[in-house]
Amino acid sequence: MSRIGKLPISIPKGVEVKVSEKNLVTVKGPLGTLEQQIDPDIKVKIENGVVELERPTEQKRHKSIHGLYRALIANMVHGVSDGFKIVQELVGVGYKAVAKGQLLELSLGFSHNIVLVLPEEIKVVTVTERGKNPTITLTSNDKQLLGQIAAKIRSLRKPEPYKGKGIKFQGEEIKRKDGKAAAS
Repeated sequence: MSRIGKLPISIPKGVEVKVSEKNLVTVKGPLGTLEQQIDPDIKVKIENGVVELERPTEQKRHKSIHGLYRALIANMVHGVSDGFKIVQELVGVGYKAVAKGQLLELSLGFSHNIVLVLPEEIKVVTVTERGKNPTITLTSNDKQLLGQIAAKIRSLRKPEPYKGKGIKFQGEEIKRKDGKAAAS
């Protein structure tokens, strides 16, 4: 059996999980509502404050989607109860980030500023302190959407291996290379 798929998902207080006839799982909590369409082969059972998923056979396809949908539902339950947060740092001289509502304006050393329009589900906060790298904090109840937006922001200026300049996740270690001075 799938190690991930067989684990039960406990439902915290204040969170409500429903499954429709068409295998649409709806999770409602204090931070919002999320929906996920589940493959018709996977059966979702909700009993005694616990969600369990079952697969019909031991086929490779069923094994893979069993763990996948269990992880997606677990992320939904965690998202509507606690939420998710990603912090990114801008490393580089003159790099700036300014949040104006759902607009994120980035100055990354290009000839022009980059303006991103973020979805309503994502809240953004930027902090610029003297002597520290500017940070972008993204919070949301949808882990998948949050990860996609964070990856999009990082892709605008990936950290380079020589000086480490670029947008990186907080705590991320950048493998550094020696410059041409090390060759002699």
